[in-house]
Amino acid sequence: MARHKFATAITCIDGRVQQPVVDWMKLHVNVEYVDLVTEPGPDLVLSEGTTYVIDDIVRKARFSVERHASPVVAVCGHHDCAANGADKEKHVEQIEESVRVLLSYDLGVRVLGLWLSEWNSIELVWDTQAAQPLRISL
Repeated sequence: MARHKFATAITCIDGRVQQPVVDWMKLHVNVEYVDLVTEPGPDLVLSEGTTYVIDDIVRKARFSVERHASPVVAVCGHHDCAANGADKEKHVEQIEESVRVLLSYDLGVRVLGLWLSEWNSIELVWDTQAAQPLRISL
């Protein structure tokens, strides 16, 4: 697999989230850097938010894709989110819907859905390179 310089992660503003997501993406997507687009409760916002806010998030992700040649955009929900108090099952549904929303914007890149557990481990929820959504065990 070719090494790219950048990938893009849409994450919560919660400071506990960024490092685990960046580390996971560097390892599993084979990149040097991860551009971060932060929003409180991004899985909730992308799945149920207003078009205005979604467009703003996508605008920032598109900038990373176009200017840094990011071949992948990930959206990550996480345990104990102050902006999204849903349980894990609901978060996973929102992450899946968030991936669908991102795909509707035709960014032309691989899209990942990630879940950050209470143990700071990343679980892959959806990978558009997979034949079908990857349903994690709840």
